[in-house]
Amino acid sequence: MGYDFKIHPYARFKLHSIMPYIPGEPIEIAAKKLGLDPKMFIKLASNENPLGPSPLAMEVIKKEIEKLNLYPDDSFYYLKKKLSKLYDVPEDWIIIGNGSVEIIKMLASAFLEPGEGCMFSEHSFIMYKIATLSAGGYFVSIPEKNYKHDIEKFIRELSKKERFDIKIIFIDNPSNPLGTYLTKDEVDYFIKEVEKLRGESIILVFDQAYQEYIDEKDYPDVLEYVKKMKNIVVLHTFSKIYGLAGLRVGYAIAHPYIINALLRIRLPFNVNRLAQLAALTAVDDKEHIEKSKKVNNEGKAYLYSEFEKLGIFYLKSLTNFIFVDLKDEKLTKKIHENLLKKGIIVRPLRAYNLNTALRISIGTMEQNQRLIGALKEILKK
Repeated sequence: MGYDFKIHPYARFKLHSIMPYIPGEPIEIAAKKLGLDPKMFIKLASNENPLGPSPLAMEVIKKEIEKLNLYPDDSFYYLKKKLSKLYDVPEDWIIIGNGSVEIIKMLASAFLEPGEGCMFSEHSFIMYKIATLSAGGYFVSIPEKNYKHDIEKFIRELSKKERFDIKIIFIDNPSNPLGTYLTKDEVDYFIKEVEKLRGESIILVFDQAYQEYIDEKDYPDVLEYVKKMKNIVVLHTFSKIYGLAGLRVGYAIAHPYIINALLRIRLPFNVNRLAQLAALTAVDDKEHIEKSKKVNNEGKAYLYSEFEKLGIFYLKSLTNFIFVDLKDEKLTKKIHENLLKKGIIVRPLRAYNLNTALRISIGTMEQNQRLIGALKEILKK
């Protein structure tokens, strides 16, 4: 698909410096481009659940589809009640978004005056940058250290006088597209150091889109801080383990001071009726969650082993994707193009200035084996 990025000359000045977010290519588009049957394609580009949506969610959608003439519940009464119980927080500490990306944009719009800044890692989720610039702000990107958030660099940068106008720090934990994470001790230290420098004047946003996949004992429970402090936000999504990416439901938990600011700019009826019902049901689908984790863990172990045999550099991941670096830009492009010809879509990371890297979502074992078979053939040539 070709894009023309020229915009109207009278559009806001900041918009001229924003490149639109371009998601992983849909199967139908890739197949049409190559003149291939869409049925032969597998998509390992967008970190979607390869098992599909929660079966319980699908059942409720079938039952409720005839009610599409009705507006959604704009108060999110039942979904907030469910999440309130799940996390042991009051309902007014929760806001629901059209995916967590909508809440990222709300945060920038609500807390940034023009010319104020956000801070995040150099290779963090690209929507932090887009949301910051669209709000008229500027951003400071901090290079990673050993492919991880470098919290010491964050703190040093934040301590500079010219950074007094930084209002939001975004930490995707685990990081996307790297898949690495900050431990509980590291997050404890980071929050305390930021508090020493700026009190609670900076909004700290921890994006935990992949939390449901994580079993590591040293992974932090940021909710502990949300309950104690007025400047911490934790983001979650129904797009990953619950398999509801196509319905767009995300949520944030924070002190009501923050939630009430976001509610002032939230569009009414921002999450559709079926999405709300599916999310409400998917939370209780324990069988689907456990099966998804099992498939992901088995697939991850298999891909690690095969990448090692092929001599491909990869990062161990807490997510449902793996970052691989082929260390050669031409080779990376060739592998991406040849995988497409074989009906396998993976994600090149040029938009992150990682021109030699790919992000590969973990599929079913059959999909993972097909990927490795294709990689072996391509690398032989």
